[in-house]
Formats: sequence, C-alpha cells, structure tokens
Amino acid sequence: MLFWHVPAPNEAMLISGSKRQSQDTQFRIVTGHGSFVVPVKQKARMLSLALQEAEIAEDCVTQQGIRLTVRAVCVFKVGDDAVSIANAARRFLSEQNQMQELVGRIFAGHLRSIIGGLTVEQIIRERSRVAQEVMAGSHGEMEKLGIVVDALQIQEIEDATGYINNLAAPHAAAVASQARIAQAKADQEASEREQQAAALKAEYERDTAIKRAGFLAETEQSRARASQAGPLAEARATQEVIEEQTALAQRNAALTAQRLEAEVRRPADAEAYRKRTLAEADRDRVKFEADAGAYTERALAQAQADANAVRAASLRDGNQELIAANRIVEVLPALADSAARGLAGADLTVLNGTDGVNRIAAGIAGQGLAILRSLQPSAAPTAASTASMTGASAADPNANGRPTPRLPERS
Repeated sequence: MLFWHVPAPNEAMLISGSKRQSQDTQFRIVTGHGSFVVPVKQKARMLSLALQEAEIAEDCVTQQGIRLTVRAVCVFKVGDDAVSIANAARRFLSEQNQMQELVGRIFAGHLRSIIGGLTVEQIIRERSRVAQEVMAGSHGEMEKLGIVVDALQIQEIEDATGYINNLAAPHAAAVASQARIAQAKADQEASEREQQAAALKAEYERDTAIKRAGFLAETEQSRARASQAGPLAEARATQEVIEEQTALAQRNAALTAQRLEAEVRRPADAEAYRKRTLAEADRDRVKFEADAGAYTERALAQAQADANAVRAASLRDGNQELIAANRIVEVLPALADSAARGLAGADLTVLNGTDGVNRIAAGIAGQGLAILRSLQPSAAPTAASTASMTGASAADPNANGRPTPRLPERS
C-alpha cells in the first residue's frame, strides 16, 4: 500500500511525528513488521542493522619506545535493542556511510593507548589480550553510540626498525638450524629409504628376472619336449626293435652254440676220445709185444742156461731122462717163439699193462716147464735138483729188475 511501510530484516524503521511513543524516545521504532505512516504528519526513516567492518592501520609506540604499525579489523553493528537503535539513530541516521570511519578512529585511539603500555614481546605473544583490552576500553563509548562490537582482530604488526626481526633472529637461527638438521635427517632417512627401496626394487627385479627366466626355461623345455616328442617316440620304438632284434640274435646265437655243441664239439670229442683210446691201445700193444719179446728172450736165455747145466749134469751122471728133458728144452725156444708170434697177431686187450704182459709170458714158459716135469716122474732126486734149479732160475731178476714169477703147475 502507498502508506504502509515494512522494514527489511536487517533494518529498523524510525517513524517520527507520531504522538504515540512506545519507547522513551521522540520517535517510534518498528522492526520485524510493517506500520502505517500518515503522510505529511509522519515521516519514516530506515536505519541499517547489518554487520559492518572498520579497518584500522595506526602507528603506535610501545612501552620500550619502539614504533610499530598495527593493522587490525573491527566487526560491529547497531544493537538490536531499542536503546541502541535510538542512540545510533540520533548519531548516525543521516551519516550512516561515515559510521565505519568514526568507529575506526575510536578503536585506533584505544589501540594506541593499550599498545603504549605493553612491550613488543607482549604484543606479539598476546594479541588476543590486546584485542580484549581494546574492546573493554571502548565498551562504554560504543554503548553510547549504540554499537555492539562482535570481534576485533589484530592482523599485522609492522616494525620499521627491525626490532622484531632481530628479536626473532636467534630463534629463527635455532629454528633454521633445527630445520636444517631435521631436513638433513629427513634427507638421510629419505636417502636410506630410497636406497632400501632401490635395493628392494633391485631384489624384486632380480627375483622377477629369475622367475621370468625360470618360466622361459620351463616354456622352452616344454616346447623342446613337445618338438622332440615325435623323434623321441620314434627313437624309443627303434630302440625297442633293436632290443628285440638283439634278443633274437642272442637266442639264435645260443641255438647255434647248442647245435655246434651237439653236432660238432661232442662228435669231435668222441672222435678224439676214440683216437686217443686207439692210440693208447696201439701203444700198449707195441709195449706188450716189446715186453713179450724181451721176456721170451730172457726166458729162452735162462732156459738155455738151465738146459746146459742139466745137460752137463746128465752127461756126468748118465741120466737119460735129463737128456730127454734137455731135448725138450732145446725145442722150448721154438715153442715160445711160436706162442709169441701167435700173440702178436692176436686182438688182445691188456688191462694191467706191463704186469699183464709179464704174466702171459710167464704162463707160456710155465707150460714148457710143466711138460719138462711130466717127463721125469721117477727120478725124484733128479727132479728135485731140477726143481731147485728151476726155482733158482725163477728167483733170478730180469732185465727190468723184477723177479720172474713162478708159473702154476698144471695137472
């Protein structure tokens, strides 16, 4: 409506000319709702209740006489109560744009007074204390102006003389030294960790290379085995064939050896045994013939000697029987020779060698002596003497050094 006015949420409407006064003021204050303003009789003005800030940059001298430039910011607003709005309206309603400058000057004065009683070290270390003291010192004035200070912050302290820098130099040097030491330690630790990381990386690369080489070797080996599977199977088959052929050749060789054993060696051994037996038989026959001849000659010589002795005795004694015996003795060599020739042509097998030959020869001679004894049964003394001579001749050794065996008498 044309005569209805509504203030903004951050504004206070001041209506002057009204006879009604809800507050102890000369004007009516309306906030948060609208009001009817009678034209000509009433007049409405708006007072901002919004937040405002004032920047402060003031040269201050500390308790030590050191000049500092302090930069601060103050955040303020008009109070929400009616008294504060009324105080601010009376002072700033027509000059609301100059409110920041005025408030900044007030705070600058209080800031100079507060800093003048402090040292540089206190100002640097206790900035919040400085701000609180400034706010406390200006509280009364701000209340009269209807202003509420929300915050006061000291942003920067400038030192044209270099006191602050010199004050901070030892600490800065110590801090710089510690920083360098810390940086060196950090660099050392970083280098060690880098070296460890590089060693681990190298070890990992080595293990990876070894594993990769192992995998490649296994792959190549598998590929080689796969490529050699065919030739290897063929070689194994060939080897098995060769083994079978070798076994067959060995069996053939064994069979051939057995055949040679049965067909050649054993007949050859039998033939050699036969020839060896025949040779030994021929040797024994020749030896028998030689021994028989020698024995016959020895027997004939002995018989001749005995005959001569008997003949001589018979001639001395006139014994006719002995003469007849002598005649028999004379033909005895012819008989022995005929017997020997008969034995030579005979196919005899002598089992006991030379002893067998001697026994045969002794048997032949014994037969002749038996005939001699049969011719002289009546002449006992002569026969006894003949027997004694025969025994004597039998006891004589032969050419081989053996006694002539006595032949058995035949009945």
